[in-house]
Amino acid sequence: MARIKLEIPEKIIGTFVIRVRISDINYGNHVGNDAFVSLVHEARVQWLQQYGYTELSVEGIGLIMSDLALEFKSESFYGDVVELILGVDDISRVGFDLYYQLFAKRNTGNILLAYAKTGMVCYDYKAKKVAPVPEKLKAILEG
Repeated sequence: MARIKLEIPEKIIGTFVIRVRISDINYGNHVGNDAFVSLVHEARVQWLQQYGYTELSVEGIGLIMSDLALEFKSESFYGDVVELILGVDDISRVGFDLYYQLFAKRNTGNILLAYAKTGMVCYDYKAKKVAPVPEKLKAILEG
């Protein structure tokens, strides 16, 4: 069976810390796959917020996630403090890829939990069509 293997880019654009909530825990008593997606989403929202943006408003343009990949490495548990390191690559005319490294900060050190990638496409909701990456966002991504 072929496995997803993400290549994490060197360019880092932010680091965020999120504590695992009880609602993130599944019947296996660890963070569920859907909760990993929520952690990635939260990190992306926090990254945008530091520039005064939301997923619906980046210089008048929205962002749509076109794809998502997760490569699980280790379990995460209730109360873990998860550090998400956000990177970027493949900036194009209308989109870019965000990469995430998720680590649990524990007494034994940092435990790699997962790698993730989200393909982001700029979208003009008023015109209902794909739009170019706004210049200010492009400068942040390339910065």
